[in-house]
Amino acid sequence: MPTVEEARKRMEAALDALRREFATVRTGKATPALLDTVRVDAYGSKMPINQLATVNTPEPSLLVVQPFDKTLLADIERAIMVADLGLNPANDGNIIRIPIPPLNEERRKEYVKLLHK
Repeated sequence: MPTVEEARKRMEAALDALRREFATVRTGKATPALLDTVRVDAYGSKMPINQLATVNTPEPSLLVVQPFDKTLLADIERAIMVADLGLNPANDGNIIRIPIPPLNEERRKEYVKLLHK
């Protein structure tokens, strides 16, 4: 039988996992957490985007990805498109701008169903 402390640790771990899952849900507002699940083919392996670039939100509906190594711009852009997040990145040669479109009613209903699971 688990002790109270073991149960508390398990519950905290479950809550942390739930927070991470909720952070990836698009709410119509730009947040760097939207790209947490994106993995980029770089340097011979799949790497999280936050290890290859800074992700900022200069505006409520815009993400800006600035790679540490400019040679990875195309790879990062491709990874964002392949991630199937419904985002359309725009590469200007130095940074990648990702406008976050407002949520429509259909997408909201999909998210409600997803969150109920």
